[in-house]
Amino acid sequence: MPILFQRLIELFKRYPGVFALAGFISGVGSFVLVDRQESLASWITIVMLVSWLWLMLENSFTRLFRRIFKREVPPAVLRYATQMIHQESLFFVLPFFFITTTWNSGQLVFTGLLALAGLVSIIDPLYYKWLAPRRWLFLALHTLTLFAAMLTALPIILHLTTAESFKLALGMAMLLSFPSLASSFPITTWRRGLGLVMVTLAVGGCGWLLRSWVPPATLWLTDVAVTTALENRTPGESLKAVSADKVRSIGLYAYTAIKAPRGLDERIYHVWQFNGKEVDRIALNIHGGRKEGYRAWTHKQNFPGNPVGRWQVRVLTEDGQVIGVLRFRVTDAIPTQAPAAPAG
Repeated sequence: MPILFQRLIELFKRYPGVFALAGFISGVGSFVLVDRQESLASWITIVMLVSWLWLMLENSFTRLFRRIFKREVPPAVLRYATQMIHQESLFFVLPFFFITTTWNSGQLVFTGLLALAGLVSIIDPLYYKWLAPRRWLFLALHTLTLFAAMLTALPIILHLTTAESFKLALGMAMLLSFPSLASSFPITTWRRGLGLVMVTLAVGGCGWLLRSWVPPATLWLTDVAVTTALENRTPGESLKAVSADKVRSIGLYAYTAIKAPRGLDERIYHVWQFNGKEVDRIALNIHGGRKEGYRAWTHKQNFPGNPVGRWQVRVLTEDGQVIGVLRFRVTDAIPTQAPAAPAG
């Protein structure tokens, strides 16, 4: 057994880029499998969560190994195993978050942090010389990765809604991060223990207040349109600008097709905004599993007396996470193209 461990360590040291690439390929492959055959996604996410269980109970497992085999697990093996779990987890979730992020919103910050964490996890000098010695920073990466992995896994495995998944993932991340914090900052007095509890609650509170900055990992738009016509569940031409007379007379449709995991039932909202202010919030129930996305639309007819200006239809989850944004303008009149001058 020790000889096998030693050979694995030598392989890690000799070909670190290959193992990092393997983590990336497996992550992208996981996304493709989830997108094409969601029944396989459950097995992928179960493997991910079991690997996290190993990470959380690492000390207990090493003691059990020592008791059974009468040998110590080489520390290098534990370090590389932890790094590989971080790599696998981050590159599993990143494709989901890249495709679901609304890039001109606060979601850019969350997905950017995940991408930065993924980069650090595959660059050994950064991971071992900069991140690992800073225990608090290492635990922050650990918690962020666990949180993102659970956001992706829970809707697929348990068919929880995005709102339910967010609450459970945030609670689990707080609960599982507390023992790690306690090991880094030993609880020697009741005040120190109370302080750690307050810090954990404060982090969870910030996560809840900033939930709109977290992309809904398993919901994304496959088709959108702002249109004046909808026939047989098919939208007409998508418009960037429309005249005020037309919206007063026939109204507008906001059409969205949303990809969701099979078996997931979710309530979303089309929130109509005029010059940055909400004027309508319409609830829609969607069902996951359709390859092209679940088609849903709202038809707005009660426009203000003067609807000229900037409009948005924000597609939100129940907890306010942004799935996407449709933008258009209402103008006094849509100019028509002047006929070409006759040749002469």
